[in-house]
Amino acid sequence: MITSELFEAYLACPTKCFLKSIGESSKENAYATWIENRKQSYCREGVKRLPPNTLQIVDIRDLKRVRLMVPQCLVLDRAVQAQDLGSSVHAVQLIPPPGAHRSSQIVPIRFVHTNKLSRADRLLIGFDAFVLSNAAGAQVGLAKIIHGDHWSVFKMKTSLVSREVGKVVSKITALLSATSPPEIVLNRHCPECEFQDRCRKRAIEKNDLSLLGLTDKGKAKFNRKGIFTVNQLSYTFRPRRRAKRFAGRSEKYHHSLKALAVREGKTHLVGNVQLQMEGTPVFFDVEGLPDRDFYYLIGLLVGSEPAAQHHTLWATEAADEQKIWRGLLDILSSINNPVLLHYGSFETSFIKKMSERYGKPTEDSAAGRAITTSTNLLSVIFAQVYFPCYSNGLKEIARFLGFEWTDTLSSGLQSIAWRYEWEESRDPAIREKLIAYNADDCSALSIVAQSIARLTGSGSGESPSELGAIRVESLRKNSPSKWHTFKSPVSDLDQINAAAHWNYQRDRVYVRSGLEKRRTIRRSKTMSRHKAAQQTIVLKAPASCPECGTEWRTRGRVRSITVQDLVFGRYSVKRRIVKYLVQSHCCRGCRYDFDLHEWYLRGHARKWGWNVLSYFIYHVVGLRVPQRTMQHTLHRLFGFDLVHSTLNNLKIKAADYYSVTRQRILNRIIHGGLIHADETQANIKGHLAYVWVLTNLREVVYILAESREGEFIQDLLKDFKGVLVSDFYAAYDAIECPQQKCLIHFMRDLNDEILSNPFDEEMNSIVLGFAALVKPMVETIDQRGLKKYFLRKHIKDVDRFYRFLKKSDFTSEAASKCKERFEKNRDTLFTFLRFDGVPWNNNNAEHAIKAFARLRDVISGTSTKKGVDEYLTLLSVSESCEYQGLDFLEFLRSGQKDLETFARSRRRAVRPRVHIFGTTA
Repeated sequence: MITSELFEAYLACPTKCFLKSIGESSKENAYATWIENRKQSYCREGVKRLPPNTLQIVDIRDLKRVRLMVPQCLVLDRAVQAQDLGSSVHAVQLIPPPGAHRSSQIVPIRFVHTNKLSRADRLLIGFDAFVLSNAAGAQVGLAKIIHGDHWSVFKMKTSLVSREVGKVVSKITALLSATSPPEIVLNRHCPECEFQDRCRKRAIEKNDLSLLGLTDKGKAKFNRKGIFTVNQLSYTFRPRRRAKRFAGRSEKYHHSLKALAVREGKTHLVGNVQLQMEGTPVFFDVEGLPDRDFYYLIGLLVGSEPAAQHHTLWATEAADEQKIWRGLLDILSSINNPVLLHYGSFETSFIKKMSERYGKPTEDSAAGRAITTSTNLLSVIFAQVYFPCYSNGLKEIARFLGFEWTDTLSSGLQSIAWRYEWEESRDPAIREKLIAYNADDCSALSIVAQSIARLTGSGSGESPSELGAIRVESLRKNSPSKWHTFKSPVSDLDQINAAAHWNYQRDRVYVRSGLEKRRTIRRSKTMSRHKAAQQTIVLKAPASCPECGTEWRTRGRVRSITVQDLVFGRYSVKRRIVKYLVQSHCCRGCRYDFDLHEWYLRGHARKWGWNVLSYFIYHVVGLRVPQRTMQHTLHRLFGFDLVHSTLNNLKIKAADYYSVTRQRILNRIIHGGLIHADETQANIKGHLAYVWVLTNLREVVYILAESREGEFIQDLLKDFKGVLVSDFYAAYDAIECPQQKCLIHFMRDLNDEILSNPFDEEMNSIVLGFAALVKPMVETIDQRGLKKYFLRKHIKDVDRFYRFLKKSDFTSEAASKCKERFEKNRDTLFTFLRFDGVPWNNNNAEHAIKAFARLRDVISGTSTKKGVDEYLTLLSVSESCEYQGLDFLEFLRSGQKDLETFARSRRRAVRPRVHIFGTTA
């Protein structure tokens, strides 16, 4: 039978649930015993607080008889049973019906001693309602949880958790029907479990992966690769050189390296580990009650052993919390240049909350600087220092370094129990026990910090190797390489090997043999010093003022500019120096001076013509050629002395010029009838960002966002009323428009499922039915196109397929999940059958994503956010040209800003003349 105890145990750990079901004996856990006693005492006190006219019943059938009585609370003195389920419901409330001749509504009540409710508490009351509903033969729609020190009442609709409760019950049923316990998985519940010692002992015997903190999902990932133990995992670590573009990103945690450190029993260092302790180190540890959000003990260890001074700040009641905070600030203010160090995020939250509640010192004070620049040692250790212990807990690391606590059974959870016991008894021995535990934590923190300082070289002149530590960069790769570095204990062999290097032979050996020494490749000198214009072009002035449109103007002097440009022939490109002349004018109305194009007057690259810019942008954006490569190409082929900053300015000016084009593309897409949407990651100086792509069948636009949150795309498409084609990312579901989910994505997921479950006949039947459904649709599209007149005949096939799913009662987990997914996306999988011109896949967006991916490989995370956005502006124009079959280089050379206008001119097959930023020469 599945009881409330087994249900609660399963939520914490399946192994615990199984062991409780078979009556496995356990070693006493002081904290677990205290928690159980606290639950029972809180429940007894809660029952006493019920109304005095409480009626006690001994059978659920009594509840059926009294449902028509006046409202009252019914305390059940034994578990409610329904079939194979049993629940120890604490109390039941009857709410009168809204009308006559109706039964009272049943409301289960559960007493929870904590102030903050967890997911398990909600599921437990949901389980009570589930069992009570089956036993009483009535629907239970509302449940109550009375919890906390103030006996707060939390009301919950049982429908919110009923589905999840049903799933958990099914999993427990399958678990209890097994003859052997599930695989051991150590998790966060272990410290408060009575089976902790048993499970950890078994895990160490098996060398289980969960010793490293891996979850079920993480273990399964390694198990699929044939890795089942920590020892096996240790051999999979591969030292890799960190790319420069990831310099601003934090190190990645490697479970395989942790396993390697455990296997070899040596500390391993990754990257440049830094610990700043320039000043007087102050190691502090805080004890508190998270459930009550109350901090009652602060321990400080000032300086290093053996001359360190210990301080203790104790709060008897919540009102004393401000007192110990002020005491901490006073101690820090009295220390010369204090450096505050702690372990974990608990102290970080403490500093933040205390500063908000009681104020913080000024930033220029010693205490203010210490609090602002406090160091979390765990963040220094994480992913950079791998001690040979299974976790990064302070106790494990400190014990590895030789430290031991005064009370070997003390822990953070046990300190919570001690505090509650002290509040009830005011026993001074318990208080001294808490203070001693806090002082031991500070001492352990000091030892860990000193060890890290020695490993990083900031504490002494010793190298990590002298201290028994290993730098990962010095490890040899496990995979053999043909080009490995030659090393030999025989010095003569090293000298012989050095004499075989390519440069050594050509520069020394061949010359002494009478052969001609290789010539040094010299770069050709620039030809830009030749200033004489090879061609002069007279530009026609506008007939009216560009600002106000007035034709009245005053003629000014003739202005000129000489630029280095390119001349495009039919099959050639030549370098040429061109002089442009224009008659300047001044508008009589607005006094605006107009002469040469404003780009020349404002730009930083005034001596470079528009064709140079077009040639450069075409290669960098259209052909994905790196800017450095283009710099060498332009210098070698045309003699242009373009430095890298000038090339970047050309890109900036082009992006600014075509920002109007990009906005017009975006407006046409949003106000159209079809959008393909997708997103991908972007690297901005080592920081993660996202690029969203929107496209129809003719144009593409790329938009940069700082995150993948759905608010951005939802706000952008809030006025879109056409059909949105996308993948199954949940952010698109909130957009109010007809949607078509990509069937290619869906088909790949189904294919992965049948590959993962080859013997699941139910899953195979679903996939075969889906394939038989979609194949005729694809054949119709191939013959008739995307026309709803021909596609609507398949709607009845879709209805038939869903009727098959509805009447099928699948037992396998994979088939059940697949069925749920079909039902969830019924309105979005076959939308293309009801609209004209709507594709059934998202390949248009994926093609655009691939274009950005190729450009992303060229940028390689070296560009800023502004630079990436400029690239996206130009890429939007480039890909839109490709989608319409237009030549991107010709569009750039034309100087036009509107793709539709340029497309119409191409259809007229008029060969472009020489243009300079939209002005015909």
